[in-house]
Amino acid sequence: MALVSGHEVVRECTARGLVAGAFNTTNIETTMGIVDAIERVGVPTFIQVAPTNVKLSGYEYIYDTVARRLADCSVPVALHLDHGKSLDAVEAALAADFTSIMIDASEEPFAENVAISARAREMCGVDVALEAELGSIGGKEDDVAPEFASTTNPAQVAEFVAAVRCDMLAVSVGNVHGYAPNARIDFDLLSRVREQSPVPLVVHGGSGLPAEQLGRLAEFGVVKVNVASDLRNAMIRSFGEAYAANPNENSLIRVSLDAVAAITDVVERRIRMLNPSV
Repeated sequence: MALVSGHEVVRECTARGLVAGAFNTTNIETTMGIVDAIERVGVPTFIQVAPTNVKLSGYEYIYDTVARRLADCSVPVALHLDHGKSLDAVEAALAADFTSIMIDASEEPFAENVAISARAREMCGVDVALEAELGSIGGKEDDVAPEFASTTNPAQVAEFVAAVRCDMLAVSVGNVHGYAPNARIDFDLLSRVREQSPVPLVVHGGSGLPAEQLGRLAEFGVVKVNVASDLRNAMIRSFGEAYAANPNENSLIRVSLDAVAAITDVVERRIRMLNPSV
């Protein structure tokens, strides 16, 4: 199946009461592992990359790798720009035919966040789904951390969504970027945000959240949960363990295949945590 718009992933997950995992890739091994898991479980999914992770490949390589692997996959998958911190990043991802975009101006004052995010909406048009962020999510990922973290203010949600016309709203409700084992969702705050939001919600920082919390997110209008650190750790660990077992190991393909299998296992487990009925 060809890549679909983020709209289609959101529609199908909403109709089926599912939560889409959003898994970050950086290379062919990670992409292979993600898609192998998607095929096993059959839940519509986002594959995504952040601007900090295209330094090696560029957006076009990521598109080509993902699109080729999905040619024989029957599950709807969208290719998403994660944490586009600038309109230049949005423009580059759109030029590479990404089918879903996140604009992240959450560290800016409210009015500036609205203005930048609304411009991203114009750039995406109607066919490409747009995720915007209100409230700045804390933690550190890819050696990048926000200058400050702030929870999402429910009183600003309706105004923000109406002004930006985003299709998904990323929220800060206790979730933390990176692997943060002590992170916990504030479900009371999440519920109040959901009451004010006319669009589905997105939770970042899925690697550090416990299974019992991930399994409740669908009840609160969450349609997309980002997972990155778990996948990267699985790949790095596979290579590290291979070297520790044999410093003279020279079969790159064998170690790479082991890494793909490790990533597949992580992605499958996360999708099932998000969707206990699957």
